[in-house]
Amino acid sequence: MSENANNKNKKAVLLIIALVLILCGVSILGYHLYSDYRAKQNDNEISSIVSSTQDTLEGTTGEKAVKNPIDFKSLRKKNSDIYAWIKVKGTKVDYPIVQSQQSDEMYLKHSAIDKSWLASGAIYTEMVNTTSFEDRVTLIYGHNGYSDTMFTTLHRFEQKDFFDKHKTFIIYTPKSKLTYKIVSAFKYDDRHIMNSFDFQNDDVFEEFLEMIQDPVSSNKNVRDMKRKLELDDNIVVLSTCITNQRSSRYLVCGVLEKNEKTY
Repeated sequence: MSENANNKNKKAVLLIIALVLILCGVSILGYHLYSDYRAKQNDNEISSIVSSTQDTLEGTTGEKAVKNPIDFKSLRKKNSDIYAWIKVKGTKVDYPIVQSQQSDEMYLKHSAIDKSWLASGAIYTEMVNTTSFEDRVTLIYGHNGYSDTMFTTLHRFEQKDFFDKHKTFIIYTPKSKLTYKIVSAFKYDDRHIMNSFDFQNDDVFEEFLEMIQDPVSSNKNVRDMKRKLELDDNIVVLSTCITNQRSSRYLVCGVLEKNEKTY
């Protein structure tokens, strides 16, 4: 075969490779754009369900019951796995919380609204936790990186000014409004926290409480709580990924400060 023919073959092969790479790039970009679009679409559907009303009603015991802005009855008709709702002021986190009784991996890639496939998944807990928020530690998961949906905007707590200004997050259940004071937000490793610590052991739980009040991390913000966390405290940890850091997680840790009845 002549040198000229070899050069033509090489050019043809290179052209084919270039076309394949371009097509792959377009496919990947298209997938990400579609995933972001579906995530936003899912957010819009969720927003349309939530009521914006807030007022109070005097209970028969004289205790004020706070109006619950979440229509759990309608939500649970769509998906009975919905058991709570989380709002984090200053972020885009305003979502139902779900827990599957079949698979802990279910809501990694499925919508909380109707269980349809969704790359951005849902905000969820695993079966190791109860759905009462009475566990010593409840771990709530959400994806990072699908536009500004799910737990992506929790990364705003990396900014000290934002962390200092935004001190709480709220979880609604059908019968209560739970207010958590944010203790700390920091980069952590990728261990499965609920499987790595025996929180029924007082010593282990106490060490965990000390850790979240003084985490060893290059990326952390910690609040002066004016008190030491105690064994009877209830902690909620919000966990999400860090872009391009597969072995790391970003945690926002809160301690229950107020438990109000709702109607």
